[in-house]
Amino acid sequence: MIEKFSGTFNSDGNELAYTVSGEGEPILLIHGFASTAQINWFGPSWVNTLVRAGRQVVTIDNRGHGASAKLYDAADYEMSLMADDARRLLDYLGIESCDVMGYSMGARITLVLAMIHPERVRRAVIGGLGENAVHGFSIASEVVAALEAPSIDEVQGKTGRTFRQFAEQTRSDLKALAACMRESRGPMDADGLSRLTLPVLICVGGDDDVAGDPHALGDLIPGARVVVIPHRDHMRAVGDRVYKDAVLEFLGLKRP
Repeated sequence: MIEKFSGTFNSDGNELAYTVSGEGEPILLIHGFASTAQINWFGPSWVNTLVRAGRQVVTIDNRGHGASAKLYDAADYEMSLMADDARRLLDYLGIESCDVMGYSMGARITLVLAMIHPERVRRAVIGGLGENAVHGFSIASEVVAALEAPSIDEVQGKTGRTFRQFAEQTRSDLKALAACMRESRGPMDADGLSRLTLPVLICVGGDDDVAGDPHALGDLIPGARVVVIPHRDHMRAVGDRVYKDAVLEFLGLKRP
């Protein structure tokens, strides 16, 4: 079993949960919307894979998620604030810079962190996010309505129902998630993305109907490499071997 340390740190008055596993060069993993570090990274064996490959793995439960503080004002979920949570965690742990991997919303946070604090991110792995990073998430209002519905039985749309079902499965705070969705899904700065100079790997499932075209995002980021994970949708791509192999190769690691 991989030894794991769990704790909390203060980020601008909010207590946020984190874990540290293994030894070696650190990599920070940032989970997606309505998920947690446990569900996104420990469950699909990402932490185990990276630790066995010789890396120290740091995870965070984003604000509004998991064991971290729940906030109910949409303004508290602006992407730069969530990126600053990640930066403060690195400060707290004494990590000057490291590789960062984010999935879906976590990928957005990773890109914003790389844009506003480029000195902190060595290489970035962007999972489950394509051109919708730039265009925004067009069905955000449907998801918010689904999260705020009195029960899942009253949710009609397929996408909204999927998100509500996932949020209930993860025992999430629906009110906090609705606030997060309102603020965190706007379009990102395309010019800022085009000025990134760090190595970037983009991995998106071939059947992902949430992320948007990964190649379109890759075209914006100089030198970005794009990997399409065959026959995987937004949820099922997370633990896929093709995704893991691409990340290990990108980081210069051998599969343990």
